[in-house]
Amino acid sequence: MSIDKFGSVPKFGLGTFRLKDQVVMDSVRDALDVGYRAIDTAQGYGNEAEIGEVLAESGIHRDELFITTKIKPDNYGRSSLVASLQDSVEKLGVESVDLTLIHWPAPNGPVKPEEYLKALADGLDQGLTRQIGVSNFNIEGLKQARAILGDVPIATNQVEIHPYLQNRRLAEFARGEGIHLTSYMTLAVGKVMDDPVMQDIARAHRATPAQVALAWALAQEYSVIPSSTKRKNLQSNLGALTLRLTDEDMERIAGLEQGESARIANPESARPVWD
Repeated sequence: MSIDKFGSVPKFGLGTFRLKDQVVMDSVRDALDVGYRAIDTAQGYGNEAEIGEVLAESGIHRDELFITTKIKPDNYGRSSLVASLQDSVEKLGVESVDLTLIHWPAPNGPVKPEEYLKALADGLDQGLTRQIGVSNFNIEGLKQARAILGDVPIATNQVEIHPYLQNRRLAEFARGEGIHLTSYMTLAVGKVMDDPVMQDIARAHRATPAQVALAWALAQEYSVIPSSTKRKNLQSNLGALTLRLTDEDMERIAGLEQGESARIANPESARPVWD
């Protein structure tokens, strides 16, 4: 599968959150076999070296791959961030990654945004990453990041978006500012599979509820990074790229919004004040 993008970010990639050791190796290997070329990882996932091993053995040319990693809050210091990114690059077995994100804003942490964002820009200047971005930033955080980074583009803000947490205020702001969003946990940790509305829409399209959720996100130009340990699901999920939902489908899914009560990823030590 060639890498189809929204701007400079792949529309569809493989997520590797919570996957480690042989499990992550098998998932990445299967994903590459069925056509995935974008892989999303993070320092905090503890699986960069295993992913690097699979990428090396795959024989796929580096230019055909898009690799994203994220800096964990422990490494946000000006000197430690670049060193940690160098370590990530080495673990992944590449000369540079395609995209590096600040994983969490950590507003109450010891390192302030001005320091860690400038350190991230240092990594860009040193050629360790081709693009930079953020993850889990609220509207105020995006405004602040824009002011600190100046002319350096923010490639994406990777945030939790699924039918039950649609993040509309953030999405509207990002769209107006030309900041791309990547949806993680698009399937709400499997909740969409048992949802009667999602099942009904899926039946109408001869699709799966997972494909419907992913197509819903793609229709709004959010990139998606679903994970799976099952080869058949990895392959099936790609069907979302060609699934076209109707306006009525989109309206029905809009009605599933539950707001903050549906948020899944919410670490107290690193989260912002959500919009």
